[in-house]
Amino acid sequence: MPFQAPWREGEMLRGPGVADMKGGIAVMLAALKAFERLPGEKRIGYEVLLSPDEEIGSMGSAPLLAELGKRAHLGLTYEPAMADGALVDQRKGSANFHLAVRGRAAHVGRAFSDGRNAVLAAADAAMSLNRLNGQRDGVTFNIGAIDGGGAVNVVPERAVLRFNIRVPDAESAIWAEAEVRRIARETGERDGIDAHLHGGFTRPPKPLNDQQRTMVAWTRQAGSALGLDLQFRPSGGVCEGNNLAAAGCPNIDTLGPCGGGLHSDEEFAVISSFAERAKLSFLLLAGVERGVFDVRSLRS
Repeated sequence: MPFQAPWREGEMLRGPGVADMKGGIAVMLAALKAFERLPGEKRIGYEVLLSPDEEIGSMGSAPLLAELGKRAHLGLTYEPAMADGALVDQRKGSANFHLAVRGRAAHVGRAFSDGRNAVLAAADAAMSLNRLNGQRDGVTFNIGAIDGGGAVNVVPERAVLRFNIRVPDAESAIWAEAEVRRIARETGERDGIDAHLHGGFTRPPKPLNDQQRTMVAWTRQAGSALGLDLQFRPSGGVCEGNNLAAAGCPNIDTLGPCGGGLHSDEEFAVISSFAERAKLSFLLLAGVERGVFDVRSLRS
């Protein structure tokens, strides 16, 4: 069966986005519909943001996320929970960079020594970045690609090095970016080489601070009412929960269905988890509505 439409396979739903993110949207909508059926006038309001650019860093949605995060007491986002039901309590931050390198083209037979190899300079910068791995706990540098060059009888004039950084906290982000700028500067100081760095941190770290610990406790309390012993784990992955946390908004960002195989033709969601996680979100909303969870204390 082509991997284009969902299909059922035992207790699993398979297909593109069944867990990430179509499944999460379905869970969110079911929870909101149930919440709206509660009798009486609601004392709390909510805003829903469906962003199309989450997978590429939320570059367009980032200002909206920051605006919402500044005025919201808490955030609920619908990335999928893990296949075993665990949720995420803290996340690393993520930065994407590219280093544009320019050298000097030359014929390798007639004037090899006149050339300045941009691909080689980019490769040396990549090796310098890779050597930073292991120097600070939890910080990783991943070399994603080096593009450049062409005909093998020409010294390549241009190259672009693309890489990603993951960091556990703000202090590590400052250290990592300083090291990146040092390597970029040293690359540009090579004879005949110019180097220009572009990019930065698009997802700040989401630390497990007191606000997040309170959100985790509330979510566990709501889960216990459903007979769930919810577990939380840290993740090196990033999502819009990072952006909300950076704006001061505590949030739980894995309230979607349980699933796995994300971003592949093996993606699946556990069917029973759709109703279960919709009930979990409903109980969180109802707990805020009825004062069981004091959201104002999160901002105090």
